[in-house]
Amino acid sequence: MGKVISIINQKGGVGKTTTAINLAASLAILEKKTLLIDADPQANATSGLGFDLHNITTSIYQCMLDGVDPHQTVLKTAISNLDLIPSHIDLVGAEIELVSYPTREQVLRRVVNKIQDDYDFIIIDCAPSLGLLTVNAMTASDSLIIPVQCEYFALEGIGKLLSTMKIIQDKFNENLTIEGVLLTMYDSRLRMAKDVVEDVQKHLEKLVFDTMIYRNTKLAEAPSHGKSILEHDAQAIGAVNYLNLAREILQRNDLTHIKNADKTLSEHE
Repeated sequence: MGKVISIINQKGGVGKTTTAINLAASLAILEKKTLLIDADPQANATSGLGFDLHNITTSIYQCMLDGVDPHQTVLKTAISNLDLIPSHIDLVGAEIELVSYPTREQVLRRVVNKIQDDYDFIIIDCAPSLGLLTVNAMTASDSLIIPVQCEYFALEGIGKLLSTMKIIQDKFNENLTIEGVLLTMYDSRLRMAKDVVEDVQKHLEKLVFDTMIYRNTKLAEAPSHGKSILEHDAQAIGAVNYLNLAREILQRNDLTHIKNADKTLSEHE
């Protein structure tokens, strides 16, 4: 059963969708079968992987509101091992439509449960809010990654997010954890950025990933070409950063060890 990780921060412009796209691509490059679910009505993860939104006929909206089997919605990306369930502007209406559902917080969980066994990882790109769609994503997830931009007030809003997470744990998903806090848009030339890193690490300690995402022009360019950074420029610092993040996540989940069967084969060889 695949691990479900939501990329979440109610604050916009922190590198949330960039992280969702490039972490999913990096896990796929590292030979983990990965599904990216675009649960943001802006659908930036969908267009960022090269899909024309005008050609999307079924999306996560139909899975959640109309009961469409998610297997019928999956799109193959240009990256081996990486699939996508796209978003659509229709998802804007889901916040209102879900209100009348008796178990409205668990609709996405039921969708994910139908497809979870097919993947090693499922990454959910959330909307920049703490609305019902994001609550659904948290309820459906095993863990959360919280991108935090390296600027003053970086910690602003995280308290509210953690409070929301506690409510989700108490009511809907007691096993929900924080995978890690990810520092993004880091510029080593700026003293301010270094101060922010120290501040975040001081307050959140072991929750902070060792890997940081550096500010990088190629990383910013990639979505306009409909590509992950690994496709756009595999030598860019952004590509290295996200591959390192994927490796760190695999290590944290104890998924980097050689299997016993492989050890035996190696010894006999």
